[in-house]
Amino acid sequence: MTKPIALQLYTVREQLAQDFAGTMRRIAAIGYAGVETAGFPEGTSVADARRLFDELGLAVCAAHAPLPLGDQKQESLDRLAVLKCTKLVCAWLPPEEYKTVATIRHLCDRLNEAAAVAAGQGVTLLLHNHWFEFEPVAETRPYKLWLEYLDPVIEFELDPYWAQVGGVDPVAALTDMGSRVTLLHVKDGPADHTQSNMTAVGQGTLPYETIIPAAAAAAWLIVELDRCGTDMLTAVQDSYTYLTEKGLAHGKR
Repeated sequence: MTKPIALQLYTVREQLAQDFAGTMRRIAAIGYAGVETAGFPEGTSVADARRLFDELGLAVCAAHAPLPLGDQKQESLDRLAVLKCTKLVCAWLPPEEYKTVATIRHLCDRLNEAAAVAAGQGVTLLLHNHWFEFEPVAETRPYKLWLEYLDPVIEFELDPYWAQVGGVDPVAALTDMGSRVTLLHVKDGPADHTQSNMTAVGQGTLPYETIIPAAAAAAWLIVELDRCGTDMLTAVQDSYTYLTEKGLAHGKR
């Protein structure tokens, strides 16, 4: 059985800032089954967004939000509640927190604390990676220390593109991380350390016909392009077409 496709809304942040409702209607018309949120443009409340998602039949599969700790605790939990979403993704932690085994261990302690707070509200915490969590540190790699130090209740949103940039084969990463990879980001492009533009999925270097079947536990595929050399909404359409025509995923139709 194929997996449903969502769009990480960071991909179309510029378009959403110009016309939130119109952009969302186009995403729904393409056939995406859901969205992953990452904040909303000025003038669009979380409640307004949720009503539009409901109208368009778009599930909110996950939300990128601050860790539910300190001053941001209630903000993050309230956002998830309004979105009726139970997966809170920590999208970014500074690279300097991954410089040594000691700093990574300290970071994992903080993530474990956040996961416990989230669990108390029926929310699961996930981590999303960039390249630096896969680059060598003291004869290991940070993502392997995640597996050692993080509470098993914490799941992963693996980004194969960034894993490859960090020097780890995405299928090997999926093997290492196993059933804890419950969401899979899908982006494409040169997968190197240059600032070259990303491409629509299927038009770059990532072998998704091998990667996606290896992500057995992932409930959703989430298209995300940080930047693109072509029109972004065209790339969003082309990514959807590639995934569905290759039989790798399905939309809402």
